[in-house]
Amino acid sequence: MAEHTSKQFDAELERVRSRVLQMGGLVEEQITRAMESLISGVMELINKVTSEDYRVNAIEVELDEAASHIITRRQPAAGDLRMIFAIMKTVTDLERIGDEAQKIARMAKNIHERGGPQAPPVVEVRHAAEAAISMLRRTLDCFARLDCDGAAEVIRDDAGIDTEFRSILRQLITYMMEDPRTISTALEIVWIAKAIERIGDHAKNMAEYVIYIVKGTDVRHTGTAKLDA
Repeated sequence: MAEHTSKQFDAELERVRSRVLQMGGLVEEQITRAMESLISGVMELINKVTSEDYRVNAIEVELDEAASHIITRRQPAAGDLRMIFAIMKTVTDLERIGDEAQKIARMAKNIHERGGPQAPPVVEVRHAAEAAISMLRRTLDCFARLDCDGAAEVIRDDAGIDTEFRSILRQLITYMMEDPRTISTALEIVWIAKAIERIGDHAKNMAEYVIYIVKGTDVRHTGTAKLDA
């Protein structure tokens, strides 16, 4: 009977883990569509990002309920409890990444509806977005495989996105000073760049949870030396 119960618990936990990965894939699609809409101005893509947000929110609620159910009914041991807590935190970060994708789509809509002069650093923003999407994808892979080394690499890579954000900000300030007509568009690109930076932050958070699951070590607010250790 105990073995049967244990197998049921393992199956429940695996279903929740799989659903988290599905949620991650959906959120990644949202970011990709939002950035495509920024480059192309296709309203259908912008509307798709907005309309899909309800699915992300619904999965968040579903997974929170599933995790609470497991804790209440199964009373998991320390290692499994770490997994469940990390899943709940990961789901929150994924939902917030979806919110950031919505912000990008909203700014893209404003930029293309207004028309007029375009602030040039859209290409740099796109590069930063590709880096953030890569971080998210690799984090989800680390979560699936419980790969601490890969998670540590993702955490280190977050500094690169922060550097790109500062570089984009400096360029935009220059454009606004040289041509005041670009101010409205440039400010919206600042919000897009900030959303991309936040996506990187959430991916980093999720990578930290992977290390917590495997090692029981909280590496938040620590330097690379702690990661190496």
